[in-house]
Amino acid sequence: MVKKDIIKNISAKAHLDLSYSSSILEKFIYFIKENKNIKISNFGSFSIHNSKPRIGRNPLTKEIYPIPKIKKISFKASTKVKKIFN
Repeated sequence: MVKKDIIKNISAKAHLDLSYSSSILEKFIYFIKENKNIKISNFGSFSIHNSKPRIGRNPLTKEIYPIPKIKKISFKASTKVKKIFN
């Protein structure tokens, strides 16, 4: 699912304009970026962590290049959400 699909889903389920749904999603993503850890009751938690710098390799040319550390978002579902999917 890509961003466009999420925006369409928000728009359809909440009966909102696409532009307003887009701004809701953008604000939510910005909120996660600014607040390192977010816990939503009965849904799950979002957290940001830094990956370690590492060495990458192009599989075609075998060229080696450094990959710098980057921030990653991770999501851990609550037990209620896990029960819904299992």
